[in-house]
Amino acid sequence: MKHEAHISELAVTPRAASRGAMASRRARTAWLLLAPMMAVLVAVAGWPLLRSIWFSLTDASLTGVGRPQFIGFANYLALDEGEWIGLLADPDWWRAVWNTFRFAAISVSIEVALGTVFALVLNASFPGRGLVRAAVLVPWAVPTIVSARIWGWMLNDQFGVVNHVLLDLGWIGQPLAWTADPHLSMLSVVLVDVWKTTPFMTLMILAALQMLPSDCYEAARVDGVSPWQVFWRITLPLIKPALVVAVIFRTLDALRVFDVIYVLSSNNQSTMSMSIYARQQLVDFQDVGYGSAASTLLFLLIATCVALYMVLGKVRMSKEN
Repeated sequence: MKHEAHISELAVTPRAASRGAMASRRARTAWLLLAPMMAVLVAVAGWPLLRSIWFSLTDASLTGVGRPQFIGFANYLALDEGEWIGLLADPDWWRAVWNTFRFAAISVSIEVALGTVFALVLNASFPGRGLVRAAVLVPWAVPTIVSARIWGWMLNDQFGVVNHVLLDLGWIGQPLAWTADPHLSMLSVVLVDVWKTTPFMTLMILAALQMLPSDCYEAARVDGVSPWQVFWRITLPLIKPALVVAVIFRTLDALRVFDVIYVLSSNNQSTMSMSIYARQQLVDFQDVGYGSAASTLLFLLIATCVALYMVLGKVRMSKEN
């Protein structure tokens, strides 16, 4: 028996070694194929990022007066004559952080709900389904700057068609400044963003629905399960991976939002995002160091979200395995 076990070990070990060598060769080949792309990525994105981080540690300015001096973390937080100064002590920065997170939470939540509903409708069979699918994608195909400008004209308080329609219906008594009123500007920005990016959610969820097996639905139909229970117990768990990916991508995109808010409300304090705040410091105030610090914090925030997603994904996969 010992002799037979020894023979089996000798037979298995070369096979395991061969598999290990093959996996090693595949890993080396993969890294070789990725090397050109990684080099381009480092040159295009890595160098500007490092420059931004370096500028955030200096008093650089667009005025060009003198050479930038290294000031450490003074742009982030410093104590000057008994008073805290810097980005982390600036209430305008924290207002921009709050606006950004509020915008991301509200817009992404609405887009997930509407995208799921639209995807379920488009997944059903009805006459003209192809035409409706193409029409749904039109807002996503329009450039963000163009769509934001169009909505800016439509929401104008003097000649905007939205106020004109609401006045004719008797829903409002006077024209509303949708993008200038602090109580309405965030709502307006969110609605425009929802109109623009809901097709993305719809497309992602619809692609997941197209891949679902029909056996589960046939069994549920035979058992007399209600459509609502079918959705919660079959459809939603099966499309959850695709839904999570779509939510992550949209959340990261919403956290760095700039164009739609800037076109609609410019530097309005009630809607200013972190990206707009950084742009204001860099361009309007010409403070490269302070603006770079804001940009660096925004990058670190998004990088942290990506890292958390990857860690949680690995933990979930390890639990499933």
